[in-house]
Amino acid sequence: MADRQSGRIIRSLSGFYDVQTPAGLITCRGRGILRRGMESPLVGDLAEITVEHGKGMVERLLPRKNRFVRPAVANLELLVMFAANVNPITEPFLIDRVAAIAGDQGVSVLLCVNKGDLDPGQALADIYRNAGFPVIQTSAKTGQGIAELRQAIQGKLVAFTGNSGVGKSSVLNALCPELALATGEVSEKLGRGRHTTRHVQLYPLGEDTYVADTPGFSSFDTDQMEVILKENLQYAFPDFAPWVGSCQFRDCSHRKEPGCALTAALAEGKIQPTRYDSYLRLYEKASQVKQWELKGS
Repeated sequence: MADRQSGRIIRSLSGFYDVQTPAGLITCRGRGILRRGMESPLVGDLAEITVEHGKGMVERLLPRKNRFVRPAVANLELLVMFAANVNPITEPFLIDRVAAIAGDQGVSVLLCVNKGDLDPGQALADIYRNAGFPVIQTSAKTGQGIAELRQAIQGKLVAFTGNSGVGKSSVLNALCPELALATGEVSEKLGRGRHTTRHVQLYPLGEDTYVADTPGFSSFDTDQMEVILKENLQYAFPDFAPWVGSCQFRDCSHRKEPGCALTAALAEGKIQPTRYDSYLRLYEKASQVKQWELKGS
């Protein structure tokens, strides 16, 4: 008789799912009904499984708090976005798009400006501190900010994400040296890493803390990310909140309309210009998406 258990999917690879249960780690296949229902299990999912003769099967997924396409993870409580101001240099738009996707799903974002031993990235850190984001400046090499980061993620299911070569795995190794994760050198010519993380996996750091180290991406990969409805985009920028709803026109897009409270705040220096530029770029992208395309995604 099959033994029924529940647990969290901590690793997904080639159709197999490692599920952490109170009884231990069990490798499972996905029941066909999941695939027929177009419901693919994700790392972070809570699932009911059955175990028979030492083989596990994911029977059903429990309701999700949220789900992301990139990183491919569910039930996030915090997204840690890694950036750097030295090889590779992170474009603010990359940060803003990921942060907007997280904000659209109600997930808080913490920015780590990494590689502080090479370049503190002060200007980048200031942009996001001024925009109201929590920011930690880190260095895996010197240990800068590692204790502060550990405290910020304690007791949460979090994902580390960012462009390739920015040092996510190195920081995770600094947080938990026994993991001994592979880290990749950054190509000086290309200015990007070698994608040492090829799949999403949760790493337990104790005290009910799980960290997903996700595959790195380049600015070109943002085309594969979720698209937010243009009318919802303003709410995905938390630093815009004091002015949203205060414009002359109720349906203001915050671009060229007269009496826009957001552009007035921008002119007064109350909104970071790079944040507003990213909003315009994302609005243009969202305007090109048809409703039927979103329903099919």
